[in-house]
Amino acid sequence: MRGQGTIAVSEAGTPVEPSLRDIRMVIAASSAGTIFEWYDFFIYGTLAGLIGAAFFPSGNETLQILLVWAGFAVGFGFRPLGAILFGYLGDRLGRKYTFLVTVTLMGIATAGVGLIPGADRIGIAAPIIVIGLRILQGLALGGEYGGAAIYVAEHAAPEKRGYYTSFIQASVVGGFVLSIIVVILCRLAIAEDDFAAWGWRVPFWLSIVLLAISLWMRLKLNESPVFQAMKQAGEMSANPFKESLTYPGNPKRIFVALFGITGVLTTIWYTAFLSSLSFLRRDMRVDEQTVELILLVAGLISMGFYVIVGKWSDRVGRKTPIMIGAVLALALLFPIFWAMGSLANPGLAGAARDHPVVVTGSGCTTDPFADLFNREQTPCGRILETLTASGVAYSVTPARDLSLSVGGAPIAIAPEWADDGEARRDGVQAALSAKGFDFARQQPPLLNILGIVALLLACGMLSALTYGSVAALLTEMFPAKIRYSSMSIPYHIGAGYLGGFLPLIAGIIVARSGDVYAGLWYTIAVVGFGVVVAWWGIPNGPPKDFSEHV
Repeated sequence: MRGQGTIAVSEAGTPVEPSLRDIRMVIAASSAGTIFEWYDFFIYGTLAGLIGAAFFPSGNETLQILLVWAGFAVGFGFRPLGAILFGYLGDRLGRKYTFLVTVTLMGIATAGVGLIPGADRIGIAAPIIVIGLRILQGLALGGEYGGAAIYVAEHAAPEKRGYYTSFIQASVVGGFVLSIIVVILCRLAIAEDDFAAWGWRVPFWLSIVLLAISLWMRLKLNESPVFQAMKQAGEMSANPFKESLTYPGNPKRIFVALFGITGVLTTIWYTAFLSSLSFLRRDMRVDEQTVELILLVAGLISMGFYVIVGKWSDRVGRKTPIMIGAVLALALLFPIFWAMGSLANPGLAGAARDHPVVVTGSGCTTDPFADLFNREQTPCGRILETLTASGVAYSVTPARDLSLSVGGAPIAIAPEWADDGEARRDGVQAALSAKGFDFARQQPPLLNILGIVALLLACGMLSALTYGSVAALLTEMFPAKIRYSSMSIPYHIGAGYLGGFLPLIAGIIVARSGDVYAGLWYTIAVVGFGVVVAWWGIPNGPPKDFSEHV
């Protein structure tokens, strides 16, 4: 099957080589569709705070953001089902029409989120409908990546496959960048109070326009040449899903694709972009528009890294960049985020170092879902919850009586703190502010902002190393007749569960530990296991098509 990605078939059954113009159109249309579809998915994360206020209102700030991330995770949880469904259709009916369906479903579901009345008007129905639309988004995204990646890969010459498919990876970042651009423009055009009240819905409505553009571009495309050749030769799979699990050698390849490739790339990606967004905006209290501008600059520059890595992988193989990026991530993620915190809010970081916060008492564990399930939170747990929501690190000492101290000086615990969350937050923050903690919205100086951008670019490079060549690698790992299913299933299980649940799991770890950096341990654990699997299972040497390394 060497070089089959360059073979097209005419109506008469004769081979036709795709022209350079055809390949450019394939890359442009596939990349644009991927940008728009990931924009639809990421706009939810970009506007997490306002979505929480509209659909998941709670007097508990930690619970509210966890419910938003739970909704985010639900969409990812349904990606594997979308991968099975659309992978089957892609292998049976064709690559082109399958991802026409996925982009349509995504656009309609995203626009729908912007039309739902808030919980203040329709109550519990609001979050239920949002979750339903997130499920549709997850199903659509489960079919999108495999279709776009395979479509480009099967048009590419083997020696350029990493380079051409790297635009798909860059387009995923492009979707995130586009979501930030749209939010920034909407904030500039709409007054702040109006944006919080209704203007945040505009980016969701824009999805209909993006859907129309994407459909127009993709309708101009022809079917994948490899699919045409298989159809002409009568080599279609009768049951792609079943054959993906039973084809000789495929179980190992699926295991490697799930843990050694997707698990690594997806946790690094979401840590680099979504976790950093939440960390700067919520934990470090940096001005929201400043955070968006920082992520915009870092994201735009980072897009080029994916193309560079993809092209590099055509010469050195797919394994080398992935292993380098994963090992560097294990070594650098904690230092990068520590440095980012020091630059973003030096007052908070310095005060935490010079005036350590100590809580003593019994039952000193937090239950972030206590309010949701009407469980009783202990008095000590309430204090810890408030400190965590304020981005303050603390240590706990078991004792019979509850007390709070800062730098060795005791802080009086007011009686009203027991039942009034706002009074507790205001009281704790006022006491800590007197000791040098700064809870105001931060506007870091320019030099600090440049430092944060540089750190985010380092995260972007780690992501590019582990992601830039992946579309080419996954395409090369599996036989053509079951390729859509075989690569989509492990990719979306890994991205859906290991990556999609990252904000929720990391948030719970932070809420339970009180350490705003503790959520990074989840990424470290997944990447650490993935390094072992990747070293064992990814083929060495120059890129090879499926038939050459079976």
